[in-house]
Amino acid sequence: MTDSEIEITADLVRDLLREQHPDLAGLAIREVAGGWGNQMWRLGEELAVRMQRMDPTPELQLKERRWLPVLAPSLPLPVPTPVRLGEPSERFPKHWTIMTWVPGEPLDHGSISRGDHAADTLAGFLRALHVEAPAEAPISTDFGAHPRDCVEGFDHFFQAVAPADVAADVRALWDDAVAAPDWKGPPLWVHGDLHPANVVVSDGTLSGIVDFGALFAGDPAWDLAAAWLLLPAGTASRFFDTYAHADEAAIRRARGLAAMKSLFLMLMGQNGDRGLPGGKPHWGPAGRAALDRVLRGGLV
Repeated sequence: MTDSEIEITADLVRDLLREQHPDLAGLAIREVAGGWGNQMWRLGEELAVRMQRMDPTPELQLKERRWLPVLAPSLPLPVPTPVRLGEPSERFPKHWTIMTWVPGEPLDHGSISRGDHAADTLAGFLRALHVEAPAEAPISTDFGAHPRDCVEGFDHFFQAVAPADVAADVRALWDDAVAAPDWKGPPLWVHGDLHPANVVVSDGTLSGIVDFGALFAGDPAWDLAAAWLLLPAGTASRFFDTYAHADEAAIRRARGLAAMKSLFLMLMGQNGDRGLPGGKPHWGPAGRAALDRVLRGGLV
């Protein structure tokens, strides 16, 4: 087997714990469904083991190790924070990390019924996260670009899954985002990959944010797109009122990025039957619902 084909089982996780963190090896181990770049295993009631799987390099996991302990204390929602480090070994030649468990249900398997509360919660979280990043903060090569630099990716998603009945409207919205002015402020901390599988809900509202592998310093519009990707219809305006720091150009970029991310979710839903670890058929309807929210126009 190649490294990417190593089967990650509960027995493997327990063996690694015995080798590197024997005091935790007696805790219950349960697989967490989902994941692509990394596979998650619940460890006891308060911890999780994050195992590098499809990610070709350890950089995303090392980024979380470096920066989440810095950011977590100032964030108003729970986020997974590294507590122990697992290093490559003969048994498993990749990185793995023991992190705090964020309780709740991923939004792609749950729902938000308290829309106004969720809008306020997301806005408060992003206001706390979107502060000026230090000079040594990571700069993303995959996320964070202005929409004009993402045209190839958008076109791929658009041609693959854009519904014919709204294709012209999607293209017009994207073209407007491409024409929007650049981000003029300093690079801010940005999660970068807020979609329904990377947020946790409980009691009908947002209760945690996970998977910071895409974390970077740059344009906050990449996170502001979550106003349409995550929140129920009719709550984006409340989100932006509470967030209070987005100008018209940022909102235009965010709407275009939300459309692109919605198409990506729809494409991943189509790929769910092809054996891809990250492919999820139920992402298709979630992506279409998000696209419909974006297309309703403005902040409605």
